Amino acid sequence: MQRLLIRCLTAAAVLACRPVHEAGAAETLRVATFRCDVTPPLGMPIYSGYKPLAVVEHPLLAKGIVLEDGPQRYVLCSIDWCEICNGTHALFRRKMAEAAGTQPARVAVHTIHQHTAPMGDADAMRLVERIEEPPPHPDPAFFDRAAERVARAVAESLARLEPFDAVGLGQAKVERVASSRRVVGDGGKILVRWSRCTDPALRAMPEGKIDPWLKTVTLARGGKPLVRMHYYATHPQSFYGDPRASYDFPGIAREGLEAEEKVFQVYFNGCGGDITAGKYNDGSRQARAELAARLLEGMKAAIAATRFQPAGTITWRTTALRLVPRADAGYTEEEYRARVDNKAASPAVRIYRGAMPLALLARRETPIEISSLALGDLRLLHLPGECMIDFQHFAQGLLPSGFVAVAAYGDCACGYICTRAAFDEGGYEPTDSFVTPESEAALKAAIREVLGAERGD
Repeated sequence: MQRLLIRCLTAAAVLACRPVHEAGAAETLRVATFRCDVTPPLGMPIYSGYKPLAVVEHPLLAKGIVLEDGPQRYVLCSIDWCEICNGTHALFRRKMAEAAGTQPARVAVHTIHQHTAPMGDADAMRLVERIEEPPPHPDPAFFDRAAERVARAVAESLARLEPFDAVGLGQAKVERVASSRRVVGDGGKILVRWSRCTDPALRAMPEGKIDPWLKTVTLARGGKPLVRMHYYATHPQSFYGDPRASYDFPGIAREGLEAEEKVFQVYFNGCGGDITAGKYNDGSRQARAELAARLLEGMKAAIAATRFQPAGTITWRTTALRLVPRADAGYTEEEYRARVDNKAASPAVRIYRGAMPLALLARRETPIEISSLALGDLRLLHLPGECMIDFQHFAQGLLPSGFVAVAAYGDCACGYICTRAAFDEGGYEPTDSFVTPESEAALKAAIREVLGAERGD
């Protein structure tokens, strides 16, 4: 009797982990995967040091999926770049939409935000090219060519569209990777724990406010996983400033898992604006390997915890988000132009704190579009900029019984999107925000709308 009970319990556990297939339940749902190399050519200056690229340690990849639900198609794409902004972000969405036979509103493009990768903002680079003796900068035409390459990969993937009938949702805690960059010191002062931290006192301080959960979404058919998408929030770099291209520890974990599982893997960075690996990273290769191993362990644990449900139909929502550019001291058009023209300033200052916010001002009347995808209990939320972790907690709190996975770092023209409280508290993040403190209320209202929280769905 005891052996029979054990066999029954084991069988029940196995069934719980397998996708549920109902004949004809999702015959209109299909998925295809695509990948494309978007590594800059050797010699091109890239972020963060804007030194000529000398070594390609890892190829920088654009990876994603095309989803088809009857006549409608949707594209989700994650790119191993630091940022994509302004007209370049719009170009990527438009080119992918054309390739997939859909509309830009149904395309979500995000970067993982490695700091050994380009800042994709052709608008800003063209501003830089117009000045006398411009600083080292990427060729803006490279971004246009990269968008074309990714679009071709999307178009070619359509021949590989295949049905899926189940959605798997799993999550697991990642240990000793993420930590808050905003460390509270004596008297409430906000100290900065950078991504690469060698200060023993800062590393010894608590992790702080993070989201420890890595969420994994699996699309499957007949028990076979076709693609997995992972969502986790932290700044994804272990080193930066030298002339290397690398997909760093998230890419190492992602590609390692794909080689092991033989299942296509995509990684999205959540609201990691104020989250780094600084508590656990001294910038050494050993630290990077340990970060990658622990992230990989979290991915595997989320896969092991996955439970499947029948795939239903896709609901896609979009809304226009209007963020007001700052105009206080240090953030005026005149000051931005002065930084661009300052030959004594570093290329990063002239570009990131000069040309890029100027490009934002030039399109200030064009809102940023955010979107969400609903499929059964799953909600995928697509956000712009470097959002603080509060926005991820807010989104998840709106649907506490659902499964909300957040991808930030969409259109990053706005820089950091901070809470109003962060502007009062100080710290690094508000200094690199190019939009006003009122952005918190605007973004939260937009999140509520695209998640359908106001309608209770």
